[in-house]
Amino acid sequence: MTDAPEERPRPADLWRRRGVRGLTIARDVSVRGWRWWARTWDRLVAALQDEAPVGAGAGPSPPGPLVEQRDAPRLIAVPARGYVYAFYVRATFAWSSPASLRAEVLSWYVQYFEPNAIQRLTRLAADAARDLPPHRAGDLEVALQRALADEPEWRYQRGDVIITCRPDATVRLDERIMPALRPHVDRMVKLEYQFDEQLRRATYAEELSRRWTAILGDHLDADADQEVADARQHLLDAQREAARWIGELLHLRATKS
Repeated sequence: MTDAPEERPRPADLWRRRGVRGLTIARDVSVRGWRWWARTWDRLVAALQDEAPVGAGAGPSPPGPLVEQRDAPRLIAVPARGYVYAFYVRATFAWSSPASLRAEVLSWYVQYFEPNAIQRLTRLAADAARDLPPHRAGDLEVALQRALADEPEWRYQRGDVIITCRPDATVRLDERIMPALRPHVDRMVKLEYQFDEQLRRATYAEELSRRWTAILGDHLDADADQEVADARQHLLDAQREAARWIGELLHLRATKS
């Protein structure tokens, strides 16, 4: 006697089983995905609150506030007087926070506030450059540094987080104006060298006259030769002339600087 053949499942039952199995797999995948997302979200929140992520084994934050120094991504161009040439400002910002933030959190806030700081520095530079001729980059840098010294620390806030910024700036000439300035600068260098040479000679003459006057004064008495007295007087006159020469040179430098 043979066994009865196993009853094959009906098509409806087969599709029902496959549907249940698919829903079960989808549920398990969804649960695992939700758990991963929950863990990731907890770690993100902990990082923003400067707490060590659970199970990450992160070390303690370094003592004191972090400082991130960052250069502006490009030179800041501001027009000089006449709006033909420009000055170019190289900006550097030192960012920090009174709160103890992680480096990656501070970097995020720096990225967020950096456009505001660049815009503010651009306004300061533009106001200072508006009345300056295009060859006076040094004067613009001095004026800009003075303006930054009046308010050395800028504050930005987002929510409860406060970020401070200490800006610094240097100024460069427009390269298009350099060929026109080069002959003038070369002449000024030559004149400066000649001035230094004359000042050195005048100082040497004054010092030499003083020494010889002191030497002759030690040998000058009632019986001294008239030639010694005349020589001493001549050296005194030379010393006064050298001192006057030095004074004129220094005054000339002060009026031209």
